[in-house]
Amino acid sequence: MKITKATNIELTKNWRVLVYGKAGLGKTSLIRYLKGKTIVLSLDNSHKVLQNAPNVDVRTIDDEGRISFDREHPSEDITLFLREVDEVIDQYDNLVIDNISSFESDWFIEQGRSSKNGISNEIQHYNQWTNYFLRVLSAIYSKPINIYITAWEETRDLSLETGQIITQYVPEIRSKVLNKLLGLTDVVGRIIVNPKTDERGLILEGSEGTYAKNRLDNRKACKMEELFEFTVT
Repeated sequence: MKITKATNIELTKNWRVLVYGKAGLGKTSLIRYLKGKTIVLSLDNSHKVLQNAPNVDVRTIDDEGRISFDREHPSEDITLFLREVDEVIDQYDNLVIDNISSFESDWFIEQGRSSKNGISNEIQHYNQWTNYFLRVLSAIYSKPINIYITAWEETRDLSLETGQIITQYVPEIRSKVLNKLLGLTDVVGRIIVNPKTDERGLILEGSEGTYAKNRLDNRKACKMEELFEFTVT
């Protein structure tokens, strides 16, 4: 049996970070603050905000770089990407999967096209998604590289032990796979906006109303540009 002394565990080697928030708050722009060289899979084609970003490459599927991901055939293209990235992964420090919520939406649309009426999803699609997504997640998280994932934000009703029902902020992804995703992720941050200054920051500590966590250092919140500056003591 191989063992590693707890004193030798490297917290910031091959970390996994997920950030969620409303559209337009800067989830994709955070890529600019990653250290080292970065390869991006833009699942919702929002990579234009990265124009002229140094040390950032975006995976495209045409010669002129106009398309990053085939949203009409997400299952086929994510499989292709996972094969392609293995060929170049040693050239990069960071892998970005930009908008896992968009991927989920596109996957269900793809399945709906194959249903009886060609539009609506059928019951089996929801069970298939759980198994399918967990396989994709395992393939992504097994890569020997830092991984940054983004997601949209949604709210859900949460019943407390007191019987009170509160609104909880979580990444927008179906609950059956959400817990698995968040459990395997080192840092989960929610982008918020200060209503007084309009400045944006990240919550890194969870509460009853917000899913967040940080097992890499002791920060409970941080500025956007400081997210990837882990302070390990």
